[in-house]
Amino acid sequence: MKKSLVALVGTVVVCLALIVSVSVARANDKEEAVKMVKEAAAFYNANGLEKALDALNDPKGPFVKGPLYVFAFDGGGILLANATAPDKVGQNLLDVPDSKGKKFRKEIVELVKKEKSGWVDYTIINPKTKAEEQKTSYVESAGELILGCGIYKK
Repeated sequence: MKKSLVALVGTVVVCLALIVSVSVARANDKEEAVKMVKEAAAFYNANGLEKALDALNDPKGPFVKGPLYVFAFDGGGILLANATAPDKVGQNLLDVPDSKGKKFRKEIVELVKKEKSGWVDYTIINPKTKAEEQKTSYVESAGELILGCGIYKK
């Protein structure tokens, strides 16, 4: 009985540690996403539109860090930069829904026009895992651009 109780307590401690580490990882990812967007905005302000879009579209550039990357839209929903999906750059994605039918890009544009920055939640098919996953993106207005960086909500 005593060994069972010790094993149970040990299992509970391990589970709690995992929950805490996942929560910390999510918080760190959110902080990193905001930081990357703010760095991209500063780069844009210092270097102009053309250099900013070149940097944002570079898969080996400063705005791609592991699974995180900064994307850019114009105010009409045209994707101007996405280093992970260059085939979509130049397309108007405003009315393209997520995997649940939510027009999240329209929500991004409306949020930035109204609040200047914030978070938008949506569901997409993860291109690596091929599974439907929850994602959230921090978005912010930067001159004529809407910059954003998304994280999976594990």
